[in-house]
Amino acid sequence: MSDGVQVRGLRIDGPEGALVRDLDLDVRAGECVALVGESGAGKSLTARALLGLMPTSTRVSSETLRIDGNDVRDLSPRGWRALRGRSIALVSQDALVSLDPLRRVGAEVAEPVRIHEPAVRGAALADRVRASLERVSLTEPDRRARQYPHELSGGLRQRALIASALAAGPAVLVADEPTTALDATVQARVLTLLRRIADDGVAVLFISHDLGAVARVADRVVVMRDGRVVETGPTAEVLASPRDPHTRELVAAVSHEPLRRAPRTDEPLVTGEGLVKSFDGRRAVDEVSFAVRRGRTLAVVGESGSGKTTLARMIVGVTAPDEGTLTFDGRAWTPRSARGVARRRVQLVQQNPWGALDPRWSVGRTLAEAVAAGGVRRAERRAAVEGLLDEVGLSPAFVRRRPAQLSGGQRQRVSIARALAVSPDLLVLDEPVSALDASVRARILDRLRDLQRRRDLAMVFVTHDLDVVAGIADDVIVMQDGRVVEEGAVSCVFADPRHPFTRELLAAAGLGPARA
Repeated sequence: MSDGVQVRGLRIDGPEGALVRDLDLDVRAGECVALVGESGAGKSLTARALLGLMPTSTRVSSETLRIDGNDVRDLSPRGWRALRGRSIALVSQDALVSLDPLRRVGAEVAEPVRIHEPAVRGAALADRVRASLERVSLTEPDRRARQYPHELSGGLRQRALIASALAAGPAVLVADEPTTALDATVQARVLTLLRRIADDGVAVLFISHDLGAVARVADRVVVMRDGRVVETGPTAEVLASPRDPHTRELVAAVSHEPLRRAPRTDEPLVTGEGLVKSFDGRRAVDEVSFAVRRGRTLAVVGESGSGKTTLARMIVGVTAPDEGTLTFDGRAWTPRSARGVARRRVQLVQQNPWGALDPRWSVGRTLAEAVAAGGVRRAERRAAVEGLLDEVGLSPAFVRRRPAQLSGGQRQRVSIARALAVSPDLLVLDEPVSALDASVRARILDRLRDLQRRRDLAMVFVTHDLDVVAGIADDVIVMQDGRVVEEGAVSCVFADPRHPFTRELLAAAGLGPARA
């Protein structure tokens, strides 16, 4: 049995002062401990300190810092290389980035064994790779070992990454946001796997901002804010009766009830009837129909590959359906008609504002260009930009900042402000809060509801996060393999899901009839 992790008085200093202060942490063998908090709380820095991967601009000090019984406070770079993979291993957030796209999965899984146990070769090494892939429940392990990362789904890639981390038999596994970008059902399977790994005797440190995931997998939880631990204890106890105000804020941020707004009786702003879109002979969208009214939100949910984004592209007007009709404000809506002034009436907010915002441009320049496209005269653009920032809860000082100087939530607010600059009637939001912390996500949702009320906006909200659906949408369509398998008011669907797939999604997200 390993000694897990023991930390006392951990302090991490950067060029501008302390980043982590007086942190105590214990992770015992067979236990899963969750480290939670907003971005900037110090979670990932703490994990990097445990792995000896600190930036050269930082300084780490502690009274105690032991990994699997080893005192690592004065470990050399060579000593850390001998420890990583063998005593402690990392599973990061983005498996597609972490896995080498030019190497087969089997080579990735074999690498820690080659480094730490060079005597294991040939058939013995292949057996170890197969056993590691089987341990994480990857079907057809021999075939998976021959595949490249891009040939696997997101969930399978994450399992392959975990298999690689476990291959050399580490005593400690650090899982840093390993399920953030995964669908609810895939996330549930990965969480089940992490729990089983802990039950097998590995000390698991689970870093996350998702309290729903924490509740499913962790024995104990440590809550951080501004580099300090503000609360710790058994997971069920902390989540049920949080003592610290910040912990209460985090818990409240993931506790949404269906909106239950009165239905609108006016004509729908946008409708789809029997929409079909095929790629390479496969129907990505198959006979989908829907309607969205002004001032109301339709959520489109489903797993990756269900057709959500293809449907969103048709609604935005950049993709034409092969069959069926799409209308906007009573007129046919196609890529041909969605031009000029009509284009401004439907705006898209993407999942990743890093890709949507030009990193070279200040926020002011980005928004000024958008209001100019909306026909605002030059003399009025500065006031228009400041008005947009105010609408999304940012001060005028942000006009001078560039995207790299903004947090994830602030970047997403700028993306929303840019979409609003041309006074659209419909916002299509494609996974706009999936990578944000719970409290930041809650503030973005609050801001969207307020904007919707004041502007009478219609919104289509594409997501795999059912807890978000409860907090933002009036109606929902559930997609599976391109088809709508369930639809209706959110309160009704959540209270009485009829389709097995909907019930599976709700169960995987920790939601159900009792929440409606």
